[in-house]
Amino acid sequence: MSKQGKQGFVIRSLNTIERVGNKLPDPVTLFAIFALTVIVLSAIFSSMGMSVPDPANEGEVIEVRNLLSSEGILYLFQSMVSNFTGFAPLGTVLVTMLGIGLAERSGLISAALRGLVTSVPKQLITAALVFAGVMSSMASDAGYVVLTPLGAVLFAGLGRHPLAGLAAAFAGVSGGFSANLLLTSLDPLLGGMTQDAAAMLDPEYAAQMNYAMNYYFMIVSVFLITIVGTVVTDKIVEPRLGTYKGNVEVNEEANKLRPEEKKGLWGALISVIITGIAIALLVIPEWGPLRAGAESIIDSPFLQTLVPIILIMFFIPGLVYGKLTKSIRNDKDVANQLSETMATMGSYIVLAFVAAQFVAYFNESKLGIVLAVNGAEFLESTGFTGIPLILTFIVISGFINLFIGSATAKWAIMAPVFVPMMMGIGYSPELTQLTYRIADSTTNIISPLMPYFAIVIAFAQKYDKKVGIGTLVSTMLPYSIALTIFWVLLLIVWMLTGLDIGPGSPILYSK
Repeated sequence: MSKQGKQGFVIRSLNTIERVGNKLPDPVTLFAIFALTVIVLSAIFSSMGMSVPDPANEGEVIEVRNLLSSEGILYLFQSMVSNFTGFAPLGTVLVTMLGIGLAERSGLISAALRGLVTSVPKQLITAALVFAGVMSSMASDAGYVVLTPLGAVLFAGLGRHPLAGLAAAFAGVSGGFSANLLLTSLDPLLGGMTQDAAAMLDPEYAAQMNYAMNYYFMIVSVFLITIVGTVVTDKIVEPRLGTYKGNVEVNEEANKLRPEEKKGLWGALISVIITGIAIALLVIPEWGPLRAGAESIIDSPFLQTLVPIILIMFFIPGLVYGKLTKSIRNDKDVANQLSETMATMGSYIVLAFVAAQFVAYFNESKLGIVLAVNGAEFLESTGFTGIPLILTFIVISGFINLFIGSATAKWAIMAPVFVPMMMGIGYSPELTQLTYRIADSTTNIISPLMPYFAIVIAFAQKYDKKVGIGTLVSTMLPYSIALTIFWVLLLIVWMLTGLDIGPGSPILYSK
């Protein structure tokens, strides 16, 4: 097949994926459909007398509950409000976004990212871009709208192909979305869903889980992604793009930090250090309120207080930066910026309401446990466990990501099924979540339905008007393949060593 024919096949395949994906309902509608489906299925399977042995209590049986019975209909009406207000990710995400939102809107995150990539030696600019992109997941919007175009500008200023700089930044921001040296809003968001799913099978185990369940693995992943992204950019992507022949005006002054921004960053850094020391005094000493006399930090309540700690660690530096740069002049500015942040969460709140009903109905009907137990028994009967099972789950998650871009939307659907199923064959909820995060991140950069995909194309078209979906996907495909291979290898090594993937988060599950 000729090169042109191959390109035509790729574009036709991508267009098919885009058409199919665009025919899917909005995630809000999708979850409403799922909730109604659960109600109907509960009635059907209950009438069939479907049941399974209770995996948590030997000798007892779990039966499917009919949500269309008199008691079931009463439950649907009585639980609607509590389902929403009790939805674990809702409060955690909104609280963390208060801190992250102030840091973003005051200009702190944008200045920090620009300062990072403009202050490193030229030979390290690719690695700095990828690393900054990975770290930008603390405020993903900032990464897409600041780093991606900035990467193109920096490469153009150095006489390199601007699309290679854009690709490197995009690979870090989107391909490394799940990794970070810090805990981000994604950790409590996904962690809350994972805990809810684990509680379906083992409430006691779920109660001792924490939102930092993947933290150790993700710290190591930051450096892995930075290395892989740098090598792919310098050895594969940029040579393939060739020499850039277009004309581009580079306004380097616009990307440099102004004196007041530098002053603000120093002030924010000092505030981070002081705040960190203050929190450490609450945690490390045995008399610390967040240590609560526990023998170790892992056993202390500290890990259950990460959400307000994330809020504080972003809020205070954001406030200090804003005051020093005059982006925050008084308390009204703070209130307005916090309000603007919450306004952007409107679509998430609506989605959370519908998703909460689906999750609650799934739990109440016991369909999740029945499906999980039967699925675990089927997998055990085939002997399909271990690394082959993990690889299959990664393929399934990555495929679904091509059609449903939202990480939370997918996990809200998949967690109630796969978390208990994996627990049933001996794998921890923490490992299941980690495996999902790897698959989701590595396929973000080749999914035309990822929300920021079109924006990245628009940035690229500033340098090449012919750039389209096929161009961007073919440019990002080497990153997706390489990240998947090396990230999975890291996971396999981790599984073989049996090391915890986070504080108190094992690979294997035991009752």
